[in-house]
Order: sequence, then C-alpha cells, then structure tokens
Amino acid sequence: MGLPTILNQLTAAANGGSEHGKILLSLFIVLAAGKLMAELSERLRQPAVVGEILAGVIIGPSVLSWVQPTEVISTLAEIGVIFLLFTVGLETRPSELFRVGGTATLVAILGVIVPFLAGWGLLSIWPRHSWIEAVFLGAAMVATSVGITARVLASLGILNTDTARVILAAAVIDDVIGLLVLAVVSSLATGHVNYGHLAVVAVLAIVFTILTSTLGSRVIRRVARPVEELRINHSLLIFGLLLCFGFAAIASLIGIAGIVGAFLAGVALSEATEGTTLHHQSEALMEFAAPFFLVNIGLRFNPAVFGSAETIWLASIVTVLAILTKVIGCGIGASRLGLRSAIRVGVGMSPRGEVGIVVAQIGLSLAAVSDAVYGVVLAMALATTILAPPLIRLANQGEAPTLAEPAYEDELRGDIG
Repeated sequence: MGLPTILNQLTAAANGGSEHGKILLSLFIVLAAGKLMAELSERLRQPAVVGEILAGVIIGPSVLSWVQPTEVISTLAEIGVIFLLFTVGLETRPSELFRVGGTATLVAILGVIVPFLAGWGLLSIWPRHSWIEAVFLGAAMVATSVGITARVLASLGILNTDTARVILAAAVIDDVIGLLVLAVVSSLATGHVNYGHLAVVAVLAIVFTILTSTLGSRVIRRVARPVEELRINHSLLIFGLLLCFGFAAIASLIGIAGIVGAFLAGVALSEATEGTTLHHQSEALMEFAAPFFLVNIGLRFNPAVFGSAETIWLASIVTVLAILTKVIGCGIGASRLGLRSAIRVGVGMSPRGEVGIVVAQIGLSLAAVSDAVYGVVLAMALATTILAPPLIRLANQGEAPTLAEPAYEDELRGDIG
C-alpha cells in the first residue's frame, strides 16, 4: 500500500471523525509535506522555500485535496512568519540598519512608485477594466513579501551583507508605504478617504520604528543580563518571545503589519543577546513554524481563476512587469552599491507572497475588482513568490556566506566533546 493511499484513507477517516482529529491530521500533513519537499528542493540545489510552497499546491485543493485552507493553518502561518522575521531581526544590528538607511529609503520609495505606475498604467489601457481596478492592480504590485526573501538569504548565509541589510531595511519602509497606499485605494473604492487617519498612521509607524531601533535597543541591553539570571527555564527566550509578540501587537494596532514589529523586536535584542543561545533557540522555533507560512501560500492556489486565455495572457504580462519594476525601481535606488548589488536588491524585493494575496482579497471583498483581475493579482503574487528564490540565488552567486559566530562554534565543539 503506497503512501498516497494511506494518506487518502487517513483523510477520509478524519473527515468522518472529530474536528480535533481533522486539525491534527492537517497539521501533520502540512509539516511533513513541507519538510519533505524542502529536502527535495535542497537536493536539487534549489531554495527550500520553493519546495515548501509547491508542497502546499500539491496537498491543497488544487491537486490532491488532502488539506484545505483553515483558520488554524492561517494562524500558524502568521505565527510562522512572525518567528521568521524575529529570527532575521536577531541577526541585524540597529547600527547596521541606520548605516544603510538613506539607501534603503530610496530603494523603498522607488520600489513603490515604479511598480504602482506600471500596474495602474497597464490596466488603464487594457480593454474592459475600470479605473479602480487599475489602481488596485498598482497597489498589489507595490507589495513586498520580506518573509520569502529573508528565508532565502538566511539559507544562503548572507544575512550580514550590505545588500541584505538594504533589503531588510527597505522592506520595513516599503511595508509602511505599501499599507498606506492600500488604505488610500480601499478608501477610494468606498468613496471616502480619511487623510487625517492616514497621516496619524504614518507618523506613529515612523516613531515606533525609530524608538524601537534606538531607545528600545539601549533599554533591552540593560535588562537582558538580569533576565538571564531569573530562575525560570530559558528566561531569555521567554523574554524574547514576549517582546516579539508585544511589538507585533503594537505594530498591528498602529496599522502596519505585525511582522514589522517582530522584526524590530529582533533588531532591538540583537546586540544584547550576542553570545547567548537565544539566536539558535529562535531558529529552532522558526524551522518548526515557518513551513506553515510557506505551505499556506501554496494551499491558496486556485487554478479556477484562470478561466480564459485573456486572463492567462494578462497575468503573464503582470508577473513579468512585477519583477522588472522592482529590479529597475529598487535597483536605481541601490545604484550606489554597484550594478551587481543593485540587481540583488531589486530581485530580493520582488516576491509579493501573502501581501499581494491580501490586496487581491481586499479588492474582491469591496467589489472593486472583477474575478478576472482577482485571478491576475493572485497569479502574480504566487508566481513572483515561486520565481523569486531561484532568482535570488542566481543573483547572489559569488556572494561569500557569513561565517559562523565564534560563540556558536565553541558551543558546537562543546556539544561534540
């Protein structure tokens, strides 16, 4: 009896059993499929993220239908990307972010303007589409899924390069600008724009980012040592997780993505926790939770949205434009780093991932876009997400991996001894 037959029987049994059993079986299949496909991708010299996304497509409703997208999986996916960005933040020192701040700001601004104009302009001249659909497509092209890029850069061991720092810093700024653009577009769809509210969100986001990276880092350096001396087990890890979820919650309340808060929590902790086991403990949590984020993207792939040749043709053009406009716009912003680094930054900013999918869902829920445009945006988000990892790897060929930290090497030697 083959594995697919066994899984089909288990799925059928779970469907006739308790809700609790269905959830547990779904989580088992998602994690197992994600890790198996990640291993296969690595053996084929491709980033693990590609395998994890394809695992979602295979086990999801569009192919085998073993697992359906659920609130539980979506929640775990959100936790997974929060852990991912928190772990990336731990490898990023505040001083390094501020050192590339000017370049990152220019990268983020041009990485918003160029794709927006391209998406809006394309649908404006395409027959049978409204102006609000054109604006929504432009907003979807603005998005950047830093979770995908961060995962690939970490697997390549180049998170501590200037290129990676520019991408991460620009992604934080891009997220703030992108969400403000989405808020304006959503308001236009409903017929009313609250500029005062948008201004407040922008100011709060900027203040939160600056305070977290400066004052927050100094305060945490002072309290990290006393926290380590607490009697509870893994006190520093618990402290880090509290900061991670606390900052993520604050970011969400302000009106920006929670993953920005998680990333900033990691940045604030980075210098205070050098030489501790927190970095490696967080990596273990990330390796468990991140596959739910990536597999969930594949689960939401729906081939039914490509109902006509025109939709397929438009989706193909939009996908090519989505990648080119980020490479061109962000590349111009990073031009002072040199041509190769500028291309690396542009490619690293190209995946839209779950952010593009969210924009598509908002447009559909507001009845601002047709099913065809929804399908186009969904296809662009998924295609850029799947294409970005091999493109990032190709663009970063020749980039030397970051060597392991001495503290970690000592820890490994101690474990072996």
